[in-house]
Amino acid sequence: MISKKMEKALNDQIAMEGYASFLYLSMATWCDHKGLQGCYEFLRRQAEEEHMHMLKIFEYLSDVDGFPVTPGIKQPPHEFDSVQSLFKSVYEHEQKVTKSINGLVSLANSENDYSTQTFLQWYVEEQREEEALMRTILDRIQLIGDGPQSLYFIDKELEAINKQVAAAEAAGGE
Repeated sequence: MISKKMEKALNDQIAMEGYASFLYLSMATWCDHKGLQGCYEFLRRQAEEEHMHMLKIFEYLSDVDGFPVTPGIKQPPHEFDSVQSLFKSVYEHEQKVTKSINGLVSLANSENDYSTQTFLQWYVEEQREEEALMRTILDRIQLIGDGPQSLYFIDKELEAINKQVAAAEAAGGE
């Protein structure tokens, strides 16, 4: 049995993960329209991953006799100033998600909810990996710069990163 407070907090996280999925899908579409196929593929995979994160919480709540709520998702932006600002927004959003996950862990600890604490450890690790990946992408974008050919090289970097992450996930069984 899960407390009503924890149930609400996890339902709020479901909404956050759902929004992230739609946000990254919107960003992927913007990249596709700009001819940035590598960026598109990377963000499309990220959107699918966020959707999976949402579903994991949904299933967990059902397992602990909570009631998962299908969230209404706010319309994400669909126009971006640049690929650089887009990925800065991704990083900032991942930091927001990390803060939210940490709040959930804190709440689970304060309620001695050991089941939820254990469940959330996967998200703690996942967020560490997500933030590190986004910092790597931002570092590479900064190294490439913003000259006339920068979009081409940024797109190629994201294509390579996407392949590496997908291969690592496949090897890890995720």
